[in-house]
Amino acid sequence: MISCTEFIPAYSELFKFLEAEGGPEAVQRFWEYLSDTFLDNLKSAVEREGIRGCWTYWSHTLNEEAADFTMELDEEAGQFRIVMHRCPSMARLLELEHVEPYPDYCRHCDVLYRRVLEPLGYRCEVDLSHCQQARCSLTVTDQKRVLKPSPPSPS
Repeated sequence: MISCTEFIPAYSELFKFLEAEGGPEAVQRFWEYLSDTFLDNLKSAVEREGIRGCWTYWSHTLNEEAADFTMELDEEAGQFRIVMHRCPSMARLLELEHVEPYPDYCRHCDVLYRRVLEPLGYRCEVDLSHCQQARCSLTVTDQKRVLKPSPPSPS
């Protein structure tokens, strides 16, 4: 079985191979396949718990990956946020001298999670502007909360 430390560069190299063989569309299709096939636990958690399901899902997965992150949950506002201070996957790729990370490596997270959450009525905003420092953020907003009119204020 391949270890986690070996999997990360292999994953990056697979993205490069897919792009070389079938263009960026092949990478996109692979990410969509992964989302559709392996993220039922995220979908189930959010269907069951609403925005709190994001907290449930990522508190398990990010701790399992030993990520350095902060999570925020505001159920009243219908918002969940992850600030990734140090992504273990990208940090590992950046440390390797013999591997050049796939240029769009970090976008796989955006594609995987957006594909699950948006059909459930959540907006995903991903900031990948600091990927080369192994940092990013994800904000998930419950569109039902945003679109819900505020009660009238007392006169």
